[in-house]
Amino acid sequence: MDIHFFRPVKLFMAVLYNKQGDPADFIPHLARIFSPVDYRSPVYPFDHTHYYEEEMGSSLSRILLSFERLISPDTLAEIKHLTRVVESIYSHGANRNINLDPGYLDLDKVVLASAKYGRQKIPLKDGIFADPTLEFTRHNFKPFEWTFPDFSTQLYYEDLRHIRVIYKHQLRELT
Repeated sequence: MDIHFFRPVKLFMAVLYNKQGDPADFIPHLARIFSPVDYRSPVYPFDHTHYYEEEMGSSLSRILLSFERLISPDTLAEIKHLTRVVESIYSHGANRNINLDPGYLDLDKVVLASAKYGRQKIPLKDGIFADPTLEFTRHNFKPFEWTFPDFSTQLYYEDLRHIRVIYKHQLRELT
């Protein structure tokens, strides 16, 4: 008997990449691991923080991807570890060309995986935390005081609403 403790959630990834990180290379790789991509956002310039510039250089870009297969939220730590392996494949020495931030979306919130402690973060396992990033209320997303600068703006909200619609359709198909 297959017992499910949690409602499945929608896996998505916020992908930060530099000029050497080619989406034509890493997106098919991610699709082979996690399932086909069912949503790809436009490319956004990543200029909300300089945190990654020393490692990845300047002129960084961000895209959001979501994947067809729904996941259990308790697999987020394992997914984060898998993305670290993919990052290393596309690295140049100690410097990454892509930074993969996996997370999930459900009907009420967006949660990202994190390897860094924060007061709001919930320990999962193996040094990975769940970081509540956005809540969904009154037809839109709302940031928390700790939400990352780019997620605090409304830059990705249309994409996340679109991913949420896909997710809602998938949940209807499960019933």
